[in-house]
Amino acid sequence: MKIETGRGTIPLITLVGIWSISALSALPGLAVSPILGQLSTIFPHASEFDIQLLTSLPSLLTIPFILLSGKLTERVNNVRLLQVGLVVFALSGVLYLFSGQMWQLIAVSALLGIGAGIIVPLSTGLISRHFVGRYRTQQFGLSSAITNVTLVLATMLTGYLAEVNWHLPFVVYLAPVLSLLLSFSLKRDSTSARPVAQTSTGRLDKGRLAGLMAFYGLITYLVIIVSFNLPFLMKEYHFDTGASGFIISLFFLAIMLPGFFLNPVLSFLGSLTKFTSLSFIAIGLLLILLSMSEWVLALGAIFIGLGYGVMQPVIYDQTTRAADASRATFALALVMAMNYLAILLCPVIIDALQSLFHIHTQRFAFELNLGITLLTVVWAYWKRHTFLFNDAPANPVQP
Repeated sequence: MKIETGRGTIPLITLVGIWSISALSALPGLAVSPILGQLSTIFPHASEFDIQLLTSLPSLLTIPFILLSGKLTERVNNVRLLQVGLVVFALSGVLYLFSGQMWQLIAVSALLGIGAGIIVPLSTGLISRHFVGRYRTQQFGLSSAITNVTLVLATMLTGYLAEVNWHLPFVVYLAPVLSLLLSFSLKRDSTSARPVAQTSTGRLDKGRLAGLMAFYGLITYLVIIVSFNLPFLMKEYHFDTGASGFIISLFFLAIMLPGFFLNPVLSFLGSLTKFTSLSFIAIGLLLILLSMSEWVLALGAIFIGLGYGVMQPVIYDQTTRAADASRATFALALVMAMNYLAILLCPVIIDALQSLFHIHTQRFAFELNLGITLLTVVWAYWKRHTFLFNDAPANPVQP
């Protein structure tokens, strides 16, 4: 079976290989989450700093290696670089299974961050190399959907495995083995991307790229409080905190959904796409703040997820139009690094502001982000005809 790319076709197995890389992007950190409550029992001498390092180190190392990988794609064979990253990623999965001390887990977490950092920009870079126009937009949407549905399913799986044995959740980090096998189909088909690369001039629109980076970091910061702060807010509301996991799953499923219908959404909304998406986020945050029931909280999380789920792949698609084909993966690396940076900084910013102003309510994070979102909604409408906010569908033959 052949898949249309906008300038020809590629085998279905090649597309499956690209999709598998998107799925891997969701995995770092998942295996540790379900055993966080057990770590102090499993490792009684581990300090709070050790546990924090175990959870944050992969993200800390992912950011510089995303940037390094993106830069290397301009000089080395992309598929070979991908295979190196997959080997490092899979090796961390093997070592996790045999790690019995906290220092070993921390060391392997560093290795995981390196492997993840290498492959993350290639998950979108491969799409930009193989697809053009509306076909590329569609694939960015599907890539985002695959990442988020993998996140939900893998979270459920690791939670179940953690109940059997604390080592078992790390099995999910062996998934790169399958992607490594599929990568050889990418190697055989790598010539399909060369015609565009040969005509590129190395252009990188720094102004547009900086705007996309800042905007992506901002919207990630605005929505990530759903997974960080919602369980604590539910406790403050005296709701059943056990339902928080279900609501957060709905949030990620809502992020997934628009990816399957991205081109029709862009055709319908056009230059109002980001304005509408940001309005959804504002409505969701307001529902959470005014919530009198768990179902309203869930509806708020869904609104937030839908808004973000539209904008994430659109930003990736815009990034490829801010750079020539030869530099598109590097540009995507810069933009994707902002996602991890926002995730790292969000709790730090919220905690710092709460300490500064002596605020002790969990509502603060949602009130602050609602205020920022409303200002951004106005900005998006005012600038709706600029490159950053005009999300009209790409021309089918536009590279």
